[in-house]
This record gives sequence, C-alpha cells and structure tokens, in this order.
Amino acid sequence: MDSTSLGSVKRRDNFKADNSLPKTWYAINEDSYKGSDFDRGHNYPSGDRTSFEEANSSTFLMTNMIPQAPENNQQTWERLEDYTRSLVRDGKNEAYIIMGSYGSGGTGRNGYLSAINTNGVQINVPSHVWKVVVIIPNGSDDLNRINTNTRVIAVDTPNENSINRDWKIYRTSVHAIEMTTGYNLLTNLPPPVRITLQSKVDNL
Repeated sequence: MDSTSLGSVKRRDNFKADNSLPKTWYAINEDSYKGSDFDRGHNYPSGDRTSFEEANSSTFLMTNMIPQAPENNQQTWERLEDYTRSLVRDGKNEAYIIMGSYGSGGTGRNGYLSAINTNGVQINVPSHVWKVVVIIPNGSDDLNRINTNTRVIAVDTPNENSINRDWKIYRTSVHAIEMTTGYNLLTNLPPPVRITLQSKVDNL
C-alpha cells in the first residue's frame, strides 16, 4: 500500500459472494454471518482502497472476510489500520502488509463460538488475528530498500470482544507468528536481513 491507494471514495459496504470461486465450492454470501454476533472482518481493509470505487468494492467480497469479534474489528484492528495508513499518506513511505488468522474459537458479543453454521456449512471462527507490516521509503527496487534497520510491525491479537483497544500491547515478532502459524514470511529477503527482521519487536 502507498499513497496512491488512498483517495476520497466512501466506503461501499456492498458485501457480496465471490463469484470467481469454482462452481463446486460453497460461496459464503453477505448474510452468512447473520445472527452470529461476529463482524464481517476485512482481511484487506476497505480504508486501504479508497482511490476509486471498483477498488473499494473489491474489498467487500466475502472471500476477504473472517468472523471477527466486534471490539477487535472496530476498535483494536481499526486503530492499527488507521495508524498504518498514516505512515504512507504523505507519500514518503509505502507498506507491505501480510495479514492472516489462525486457530478456532473466538468470543463475540454473545459469547464463544468455534464456527458459524450457515446452510450446513461450517465457517471457522479464528482464535487469533495477526498482521505483519513492513515500512519502506517510497521508490523502486523494493528488495534493495529493505535492510536490517527497516521497521517491521508484527501484531497478534486474540479474537475476543474483551480485547484491549491499544493494538501496541499485542506487538510481537515475525518469528513468533511464524512459529504459531507454520508460515515462512519475508522469504525473498537475503538471509541475514530476514533473520534480523524476524526477531525484532517494534517499539515506536
């Protein structure tokens, strides 16, 4: 994400099934979370795509959603998203963002659920939601602009409605997220740079 992704387009709120899925797959639709007391939480935020309407609409495909505790989504996570946008809005920086979730079982407005049942299909409710943000100066040849001093923000939050609103208390390392999820992140970086950035815990 960079400043060109941000504009004045208003949030479209046109949640819809993703019709590009294979025909044999069950397509979660805009009503699938109804009555669950979990938000349709964006993996990729609509606020990061406000340059034109089509870009914003694309973030409302249900394949971009997870069942997210309302306080996590509307408070803690939104504050992290707003902060990330503030780092790129003036055009000096750009952000590489990796986001995901893991586990089963979260706590929404009315208590704990491990899954949402819609038409006999189980939608997993994750236990945690995480994000890694790599901040680099605007420019070209991105890999060569990342070094051991590059700022990396790694956050891992419980998917609970009782969550603290301050996302900063959930900061962790990329390595900790990798160990929990089984993913290998930042793999295109040279090993010495990658190893250093994996171990950092942001404190700004």
